[in-house]
Amino acid sequence: MAGPRGAERSASEAQPRKRRPEPEPEREPPPEESPLLCDSAPSHRDGSDSGLSDSEESVFSGLEDSSSDSSEDNSEEEDGASHRGMEETSGEQAGSPCQRTEVVTSPKADEYLEDSSDEEDIRNTVGNVPLAWYDDFPHVGYDLDGKRIYKPLRTRDELDQFLDKMDDPDFWRTVQDRMTGHDLRLTDEQVALVQRLQRGQFGDADFDPYEPAVDFFSGDLMIHPVTNRPADKRSFIPSLVEKEKVSRMVHAIKMGWIQPRRPRDPAPTFYDLWAQEDPNAVLGRHKMHVPAPKLALPGHAESYNPPPEYLPSEEERLAWAQQEPGERKLNFLPQKFPSLRAVPAYGRFIQERFERCLDLYLCPRQRKMRVNVDPEDLIPKLPRPRDLQPFPVCQALVYRGHSDLVRCLSVSPGGQWLISGSDDGSLRLWEVATARCMRVLPVGGVVRSVAWNPNPTICLVAAAMDEAVLLINPALGDRLLQSSTDQLLGAFTPPEEPALQAACWQEASEEESQWGLRLRICHSKPVTQVTWHGRGDYLAVVLASPGHTQVLIHQLSRRRSQSPFRRSHGQVQRVAFHPTRPFLLVASQRSVRIYHLLRQELTKKLMPNCKWVSSLAVHPAGDNIICGSYDSKLVWFDLDLSTKPYKVLRHHKKALRAVAFHPRYPLFASGSDDGSVIVCHGMVYNDLLQNPLLVPVKVLKGHTLTRDLGVLDVTFHPTQPWVFSSGADGTIRLFT
Repeated sequence: MAGPRGAERSASEAQPRKRRPEPEPEREPPPEESPLLCDSAPSHRDGSDSGLSDSEESVFSGLEDSSSDSSEDNSEEEDGASHRGMEETSGEQAGSPCQRTEVVTSPKADEYLEDSSDEEDIRNTVGNVPLAWYDDFPHVGYDLDGKRIYKPLRTRDELDQFLDKMDDPDFWRTVQDRMTGHDLRLTDEQVALVQRLQRGQFGDADFDPYEPAVDFFSGDLMIHPVTNRPADKRSFIPSLVEKEKVSRMVHAIKMGWIQPRRPRDPAPTFYDLWAQEDPNAVLGRHKMHVPAPKLALPGHAESYNPPPEYLPSEEERLAWAQQEPGERKLNFLPQKFPSLRAVPAYGRFIQERFERCLDLYLCPRQRKMRVNVDPEDLIPKLPRPRDLQPFPVCQALVYRGHSDLVRCLSVSPGGQWLISGSDDGSLRLWEVATARCMRVLPVGGVVRSVAWNPNPTICLVAAAMDEAVLLINPALGDRLLQSSTDQLLGAFTPPEEPALQAACWQEASEEESQWGLRLRICHSKPVTQVTWHGRGDYLAVVLASPGHTQVLIHQLSRRRSQSPFRRSHGQVQRVAFHPTRPFLLVASQRSVRIYHLLRQELTKKLMPNCKWVSSLAVHPAGDNIICGSYDSKLVWFDLDLSTKPYKVLRHHKKALRAVAFHPRYPLFASGSDDGSVIVCHGMVYNDLLQNPLLVPVKVLKGHTLTRDLGVLDVTFHPTQPWVFSSGADGTIRLFT
């Protein structure tokens, strides 16, 4: 507490020092002077050191201790609390005679009577510590002498505080000292200071914030300079740093890096604020402002003298009154008045104005920004069809001979022969180049599917007729190839104990073998499709039966049949073998499942998202699949990309019946019930990061609609960019 003590010491030293008088013989002090003479004796005895000199003793005992003790006594008398420590001090005062006999003058007594509360603020010497540390103690700190400052006894409740507030006129200016716990009464100067600070004014009332400023450097000429330091050497010698900067700027200007300042536009920068108030203006104040819709102009019905046809009859008035207000065409009834002076005030004027204001206030208006886009820019940039040749463009041949709709057809691996199956109960073998019918094979039933063996060393055709699959040697082409096929089929030796199979293998009779039939595979249900594996030893068939036996796989060399599935996943529409991997693709009505035949597990499930899948074809590379559906969609799947369709083509108007890939060219075709065949360019790139390019190139028409059926089957020539189509009109057409 060096600060307060130092301040008090300086204040005491500023007073004129008094010489300590000589000690006199003890005598009885007058009764009226004893309190003043003995006032400072206890504090001097308690707080001062015995080793001090006369001058120092007079300094510490004359002003500081007396003032502090008197302020203590005054504050304690105001609070009405007497503590143990102060009682001991007063006891010592009363019990011992006074040591100082000097009579205190009246100015000093006046100074004690007008004691301020500033010295009370520095009584507590605990320092800058939280006062919450003294919550559990009876004292609140220590005074200058190191004695405890006890908390005042506060036994008053809220009622006593309210009575003090009512009785004490100075209650509003009484505050509590947090350092000592005593109540302090603010003086008039302190109250005025608080009020000035609350009003945002300066604390010192004599301070003028607006006094005129005195300029140090004025406009008057001075006789002597402010500084007379000699000039630096650099003030009259060219600077090398500035020379380097200037050379850099000159180089930048030469190189064009720094452009010269452009002349300012002399046009004024102000503008008319209300010039763009037109709602159609682009630079209006509110760019998104939408003007309110205007009310409809009055018509003949609003006239005070409308034509007679606008005046309602009694029946129309009754019907108008019975309608709901929202259903009425007019919200008033037209009336006729003889003159404009006879027209009364409109009764619903205020209500209609209010509804109009509600409409403007509650109905939101929003400006929809139209994007001006050229429709040609939205069409994807596809190559021109003539850059994608070759592809079939026109009809070349028509194969006539069937008397009923031709359901299926297939081309030999060499591309020389064509076989077709029809509802007239016959198979016809055609020569592709001349459209000449080489043979007619009467099978005696509806042929639903036909497939030529893809192995070029085997001359064999599989045809699905009713509940049987017929294996036929067409006896066309090379004689050695025909005989080697018969030797291959005849080399089979049946096992001693025939195993139980899903189908029955039967040898053809003598009569049937004369027209080419070699084997008959009998099933329990009608066969809807037959397809060969790429090596020509296995063939898969689809049966029109519910259950897990819808798909069967037959092995030609061992004459063995097996059912690969244990349970069914819906009605199977088509099956196909993968061209390069041991996969079997099974297309049901809603999905396409890919099975691994060696691992005997499901590899992938494709979701075409169409109703329903009607046909299936696999790309020769094996990574892409197309599906046709009865809702006129052609779905392209990229197996490396996703199980969802890569692209959906909706070029046909009716259901798709057949889809096919070309074995060599990047072409695929689809036949539909609208009688057309659409040929598309489908380029699949070896780069996995590049998506397939699908471009429709030609629409081929020629078949006539029969029984609301158009093209029933589509297949490509093995080596040429030709496409065959069979239709419900009983013809086969070749497009080249």
